[in-house]
Amino acid sequence: MTSVRRVLLETLAPAGGGKAHDRAAANPDGTLTVTPDAPDWGSPIDQLSAADSPTGFLEEEHGSHPGQLFGKFTWRIDNFAEISKRELRSHQFEVGDYKWYILVYPQGCDVCNHLSLFLCVADYDKLLPGWSHFAQFTIAVVNKDPKKSKYSDTLHRFCKKEHDWGWKKFMERGKVLGAFSVGGSLLIKAQVQVILDRPCRPFRCLDAQYRRELVRVYLTNVEALCRRFCEERRQRLAWLRAEAAGFAAWWRSLSSEAQQQLTQRVPGGPILKGLAWQFFNEKEVTSSLVMDALFCGCKQLERLGRGQGGLPEGSVPPCVVIDGASASFSFALDALAVVGQLAAEEWLPSSRDAKPLPLGAEGLSLRSGGCDELSEARRDALQRDEARLAQLGRRSVEMFALAHIFTEQLERAYRHHQAEVRMADLIAEEEAAGRLQDARAAARAAADREKRAKKKERQKAKKEAERSKRDAEAAENSKQQHERHGEQQQPQEQATARLQQQEQQQQTKKAAAAGCSIDMAAAGAAAAVGLRSSSKSKLGPAEQQQHSFAGFGSQMAADTQPMFGGLPAPSKAGGAAAAASGQLEDLAGFVHMNMIDDLLSGSE
Repeated sequence: MTSVRRVLLETLAPAGGGKAHDRAAANPDGTLTVTPDAPDWGSPIDQLSAADSPTGFLEEEHGSHPGQLFGKFTWRIDNFAEISKRELRSHQFEVGDYKWYILVYPQGCDVCNHLSLFLCVADYDKLLPGWSHFAQFTIAVVNKDPKKSKYSDTLHRFCKKEHDWGWKKFMERGKVLGAFSVGGSLLIKAQVQVILDRPCRPFRCLDAQYRRELVRVYLTNVEALCRRFCEERRQRLAWLRAEAAGFAAWWRSLSSEAQQQLTQRVPGGPILKGLAWQFFNEKEVTSSLVMDALFCGCKQLERLGRGQGGLPEGSVPPCVVIDGASASFSFALDALAVVGQLAAEEWLPSSRDAKPLPLGAEGLSLRSGGCDELSEARRDALQRDEARLAQLGRRSVEMFALAHIFTEQLERAYRHHQAEVRMADLIAEEEAAGRLQDARAAARAAADREKRAKKKERQKAKKEAERSKRDAEAAENSKQQHERHGEQQQPQEQATARLQQQEQQQQTKKAAAAGCSIDMAAAGAAAAVGLRSSSKSKLGPAEQQQHSFAGFGSQMAADTQPMFGGLPAPSKAGGAAAAASGQLEDLAGFVHMNMIDDLLSGSE
């Protein structure tokens, strides 16, 4: 099986030689015969898939059974080693209302020393525009030992651009001319299954016998694919385990009507379409087996939903059933019980073959016949394989449906409930926070008022203290200024007293000097009168008068100089004494002038 996958991945390629084989001879090569069918032993998949549903749910809409779209043929090429043609083509054969033929390049197509094999659509250039044929096919080169035959299978959508498909390096030419040449002839077997795909839901793809051949090759791949898918979906539902307590409390709080609305009669269209989109891949050869398994699983869940049929011994009861009448899915168990099954260690139990196949009895060699013991072993193994394939299909459908219902129904409702609870909690928290904020604001306001009152009291006390301090300082300064003023006034008063005393003394001296001056002036005047009288006869009148005045002025200046020139200059403090002295001087001058005038008047 491993070698088949490797060969499939390494050598699968379009022929690329369409133009060459279009020029091929009109006469086909070799002999083409229909391969007879092997005995039909029946299988669980056939029994479940063939059981018609009274509702017609999942039945084929196109009306063609996969067995009617399948054909198998044997192409015998005699004297293969002696053929020198570049390419050989078989007779045309019809499968699924389409005509096909096999194309062989003995020397290789675009390669050397390899046998190239292709399946081609006949008369593709005469088909209607936009045509396409979707098919799965297997081509085998028969070995002298049928158990060692070389085979490869693939899945492809044929169209105008890709009307041939196969393997450029099917096998080395040296091997073909050796063990694979039987009596000089080359036997090539081809099996073609036309698939009328319906991407909106799982559907039957394969003929029963063709499926039995493929299931021994790809069952492990299909199981790994289904197991990986189920584990991924379980990981997406891990929140059920993480929030088991909360989900259980919410689920128990719902009424039975609300529980049924969430888990019963869920529309099946999106689920079936999602299944087909998830598993059907036109480039993956296992897609046809998976589609058959899913189709069988859906049919089994529908029969269980109708209360018909049973499960194999040791099988786990289904979590989901299908109602064909309403094309819907429903929980077969309570949601909490389903959660318990999802939490189990293995959603898909491991397969255990009671009777393993004999060595070499696998793949297409199962159709080569053999002894009765080997045939019995094949039948038991194939029945176990198909039962396992049906189990994988059913459990995968259940997991996909559960994931869909939990995600689209239960989780949405649960998250909505959580959102409402969180919203109520947030509202309560906001209200509590608002009340707490109001209380804190009131406390802060009271504290601020108290703080401001204390601050005002402190400021008032500080102002009063400053005022008292200023008053005390002012009183102290006033006292100090008074004392300094007193200290400064005492010398001034003493100086003033001394000045007054000096002024009084000076006034006294001036008065005494003035008296003496008057006496002296009078004596001088008298002397002058006598002098003028004696000299009047010698001088004229004007000259006598001028001479008298000059002599009197000189005498007055000489008489008053000792009296006034000895006085000290007046000081700022003795301003009054100086004023008095000036007045005395003015008075003395006035007296002198009057006296002179009187003398002059008297002389005249």
